[in-house]
Parts: sequence; C-alpha cells; structure tokens
Amino acid sequence: MGLLAANQKTDAMGRRPMAHNPNGGPTTAPREMPPIMGRGGPPMAHLMGKPQPAKNVRGTLWRLWGYLRRQRAALLTTAAIVVVNTGLIVSGPYLLGLAIDQALTPGDLALLARIGALMLGVYALSALLTWLQTYIMAGAAQRTVRDLRTDLFDRLQELPLRFFDSRPHGDLMSRLTNDVETINTVLSESVTQLISGLLSLVAIAAVMVWINPLLALVTLLTTPLMMTLLTRLVVRRTRTAFREQQATLGALNGLIEETITGQRVIIAYGREATILAQFDAANHSFRRAATQAQIFAGFMGPLTNVVNNTGLALLGGVGGWMVIQGMATVGTIASFINYSRQFGRPLNEIANLFNTIQGAVAGAERVFELIDETPESREAARQAALGGDVAFEDVSFAYTPDAPVLKHVSLHARAGQTVALVGPTGAGKTTIVNLLTRFYDVDGGRITVDGVDIREIDRHALRRQLGIVLQDTYLFTGTVLENIRYGRLDATDAEVHAAARLANAEQFIHRLPHGYATLPSERASNLSQGQRQLLAIARAVLADPRILILDEATSSVDTRTEQQIQEAMLRLMTGRTSFVIAHRLSTIRNADQILVLRHGEIVERGAHADLLAQRGFYHALYTSQFRGQRADAVFSEV
Repeated sequence: MGLLAANQKTDAMGRRPMAHNPNGGPTTAPREMPPIMGRGGPPMAHLMGKPQPAKNVRGTLWRLWGYLRRQRAALLTTAAIVVVNTGLIVSGPYLLGLAIDQALTPGDLALLARIGALMLGVYALSALLTWLQTYIMAGAAQRTVRDLRTDLFDRLQELPLRFFDSRPHGDLMSRLTNDVETINTVLSESVTQLISGLLSLVAIAAVMVWINPLLALVTLLTTPLMMTLLTRLVVRRTRTAFREQQATLGALNGLIEETITGQRVIIAYGREATILAQFDAANHSFRRAATQAQIFAGFMGPLTNVVNNTGLALLGGVGGWMVIQGMATVGTIASFINYSRQFGRPLNEIANLFNTIQGAVAGAERVFELIDETPESREAARQAALGGDVAFEDVSFAYTPDAPVLKHVSLHARAGQTVALVGPTGAGKTTIVNLLTRFYDVDGGRITVDGVDIREIDRHALRRQLGIVLQDTYLFTGTVLENIRYGRLDATDAEVHAAARLANAEQFIHRLPHGYATLPSERASNLSQGQRQLLAIARAVLADPRILILDEATSSVDTRTEQQIQEAMLRLMTGRTSFVIAHRLSTIRNADQILVLRHGEIVERGAHADLLAQRGFYHALYTSQFRGQRADAVFSEV
C-alpha cells in the first residue's frame, strides 16, 4: 500500500469530482489532459442518447447461465421440486372432474369427502413446495449475483486510468448497483417461475390430450396466436425500451452523484439553477424512457387476458355442445375449464417475465461490457526492491493522438536526489508523475528505475515503493489512526504514532475530540486543509517508499502551516529520490535539480542559483512571485 495516489480528493472509482456545464462538458479546463486520477473528463451527454441495439442477446443470456450453473446443487434440487409441484398442480383439475363425475353426480358423499381431502392435501403440499423452491432459488441467486458483482468490481480495480478518464463514475456506480440488482431480481424470482411455467404448459397439454384430444385441440388453439402477438408486437419493442431505461438511469445517477459531491462548488458559484436545469433534462429523459418501457410492458397482461378469455369462451361453447351430444361429461368440461385457466396462468407469467428479462438482459449487457474491458497488462514479473535512480530517456506521450503532452523529455534523478518540476499549467509536470507511476505508459522512449525499464517491473511492485502526497488529501471512512495506517496495513499503533510525530501531525491529533480515534466527517470537512496534508505525509512516512512524489503539497495552506508541512516533508525526503511539483518556488530552492517545462519540453534545468543567473523562464517566475504577480501570467507573457 505504499502508493498513496488516493491522497488526492477522488471518488471510489479513482476519479476526481467533476461538474458539467449545460452543454455536457466540464465547467473548468483540466490542469492537463488529464492529470493524476483523471481531473475532468468527457461529456455525459452521450449517455442521454438512444442506446445501441443489443449485440448478442442470446450470448448475454448464455453468459448469465454460466454464472448460475455454478449453483448446481441448488438448481437440481429446485428442478426436482418444480417437477413434483407441477405434478401436484396438474392433478388438481383432474381430481375436480373425478369428484363431479364419480362422487357428486351419483351422490357418493363418502367418496366426495375423500377426494376433497386429497385435493386439500395436494394444494397444501403444492404451496409448501412453492415456498421451498423460492427459498432455495433465492440463495442460489444471491450467490450468483455475488460472483458477478465480485468479477465486475475486480475488473474495475484492474482497469487503467485511461478508462476512467472517459466514463462518468455515476454510470459505473449504476452498473454495480441498479443493473446487478435487476439481474438479481430475475434470477431469484423469475427463473423458477419460467421453469415451472414451461413444465406446467407441457404437463397440462399432455393431460388434456390424454383426457380428450378434441377439447385439448380447442383449448390449445389460441397458443400460436398468443406467441405471435408477444414476439412480433411486444417483445422486440420492450427489449429496446428497457435498454434505454437502464442507460438513462445510469446517466441520471451520475449527475446526482456528481452534484452531491460538488455541492460546495455549486453553491459557491451560484449554479443551482444550472444544475436544476441539467437534472430536469436528465430526469425527463429517464421518465420518457421508463414510461415507454412500462407502456410496452403493460401490453403483456391485457393481450394474454384477451387471448385466454377468447380460448375460454371457445372452450365453453364447444364443450357445451359436446356434453349435449354425449361426447363429454360435465366433469370433463369442468376439468378442462380449470386446465384452461391453469394453462393461461403460466402463459401470463411467462409473458410478464419477458418484461423483467428484458430489463435484466439490458443490465447484463452493461455489466458484461465492463467485465470485457481490457485490464492493465501484467506481462512483467520483476519484484526487485528499487534503489531510486530514475531516468527518462527521450520520452514522448499524448493522452489523445492529436495533442502531445510530453515531447522528447529526458532527465536523470540519482538515488536520493530531489528534482523540482516547475512550469505553467498544462506544461506536462503532472504527466511526468503519471508516467513514472505507470498510470499511463509512454508512447515513445522509456523510463528506467535503477537501469530497468519500468514496463518490465510488476506494476504493483513498482507502486508499492512509490509515495505520493498531493494538494488534495483523500481520507477514507475510518478513524484518523486507520487513515494513517492506510500507508501500511500491517503497521502497529506505535508505528502509526511515530509516523504522525515525524509528520508534525501528532500535536493537532491530540487536540481532536477523540485523538487518533476521531472519525473524519464527510469529505473530512472537520479537518483543515493543512491537517489533511499532515495526515497524508504521515501516511507516506509509514509506507517508507523509495521514491517520493510531492504534487503542490503546500499550495493551499497558510504560511505557518506551510512551514510545518515543509519541515515534515524534509524529514520524509531524507534519503529518498523525490520529485516535487510546486508553484511556490520558495519550497524548492534547495532542490538538487530544477526542471522548467513549457509545452511539454524541458526548456531549462539546473540548480536554483544557476537558473537565476540565466535570467530566463525561471528567473521571471521567481522574481514575479516576490512582486506579487501571478506566475501563469508571467509565463504567458514570456
């Protein structure tokens, strides 16, 4: 856990909170495209449009079955229960006809009582088995969804940052929650209904043909009509409608999540009306998609009822004629009327299940889309400890092909040296850090540590030996002590306390209401920016990395706090290779090397005194700070 990139204020997916303007883009331009952990990102508006048609519905269902079939014991038990239960359900109408013809008509009350008791037992046992199959299948469904959710979350941890740069994290959250829950609903409730319904249809049809083939033909005559109406008029439309509903729900969740996260900025800039307009638009899109989906879904019940009632009327007419002609008994007609209703019930259930299944397929497509994303490559296996000698050799890099960020950059930091990176916004300072940590891989050239190309070093082994302290510190749910221990999870309390002392953090920690046991509030608003920075430094001290990256760690604090942070950073930097990104040049005067970047190139390099003597970019920046001018303005003028 030596990599402390989480010190930057990011969300659970590793992206920085981002608000959107009415046109769908970011409200402010990113420092670079994009800096560490993805500040900024593409518009969300593409999620509001009409989703693409399903690529392979059958393949999606087959992949879901691949997860479900891991629960073989539960499935086999459920299948056996369903078979027995289907037999009980089918026997009910037969016993009813038997009671009418052989007990009620002759007036045999004893036989009628025995058949009545048998029917009562059949229906009671059927109810018990129905509950049992639901109970077993619910457990199997939960385990299946657990596996699916685990695979999805594991894949998110393996994806490169480039992936998160182009995805709103609210949509990713929606796939982890709403889409997976839709799948859970289908597996826990609908699978057994579907199997039971299909078995019931086959069993009822077989029994009806055995009792009276002609009446069976009349009863089953309406089935092809129903299937034609379902497949041609409803199912195809509901599939598209439910897919659009899931997509617009993901977009709406993304907007809500970002709005809640960035509420302080929204209020500060008075953008409540803009956010409300964006929410109204997203909410309207979701309402329209959901309404359309439910309208199409609503056709199922009425259509099946019309077809079933038509079949029932036809059965009544033909059955009455057959009784008059002596071709059937009253009990047989009563049995067939019950069978007809039972035959219509699974048809109605299957028809309604189509709606639920369409939503599950739409959600599963979105889930599998993430699972199928290409993870970070893990071809390297070197696990050696790093000494800290870092070299960039003719490195070039672009986040997008038409916008190069670094152009043939070369630098060498010997083990234990401090290298400062300065330059205007967008010059490539943070990109150098992104490449060193292998958040991204170089497009040209190479980066070496101790002479070894970092692409040959296992990513996790590399990152465990890196420590990053950024200007925005992210604190997780848990106590102050647990947040410091995030740097090394096996550290003892004594080691955590020692790290806090070295970071100048222990003094303010003891003033907190519960000391190390204090729980930071939401977004750590009960701690000052400087206090959060000191906790980040303590976290890095505990991790004991070989290479340090300090990204503008003192840019947002007062002078007194800055002094405390600088003292802590000096202790932390001792004996370690350090890369320092800073706008306050007073913090880097003693750096071994100062690299001045402009437009992705190193235009000046050297010690503080040497760069001042050159009277170039660095000299202009340094003197401007003491005149109170803005550094970026000086660079733009030069």
